[in-house]
Amino acid sequence: MKGQFDRDNEIGNVHRYEDIIDLPHPVSKNHPQMSMENRAAQFAPFAALTGYEDVIAETGRITESRAEINEDRKEILNMKLGIVMGQLDGENEDNPEMEITYYVPDKLKDGGAYQRIRGEVKQIDTFKRVIVMEDGQEIFFDDIYDIDCL
Repeated sequence: MKGQFDRDNEIGNVHRYEDIIDLPHPVSKNHPQMSMENRAAQFAPFAALTGYEDVIAETGRITESRAEINEDRKEILNMKLGIVMGQLDGENEDNPEMEITYYVPDKLKDGGAYQRIRGEVKQIDTFKRVIVMEDGQEIFFDDIYDIDCL
């Protein structure tokens, strides 16, 4: 089966837009010309499920579970905290510098991640059970995995 174009070719009735090919591009007097960026946006892919890619990325994000700390490790951490508290109470004007590895629970799903912070200790609050760093960050005793006194 032949299409209309093929039939026109056979008949010799092909105009190939001769009547409009040399006319100037029409410009509206009522509407401003659309920018190239807005024109391109018309042809951008359509996402029918908005937020779907974010959900997939969040599901694929890996979190760690909190490691169980045995009694020996707790005792070592308590000794290190005691040493730092002694340095804070002493006559030394400089605050002790430490590197602390601690657990940060994830806000969106089960699990979390271990982070390391290095800096000067401003205060150890035994009532709130936190270490306050020089920059104001508070690290809870129960989240601490390791302490290195520098």
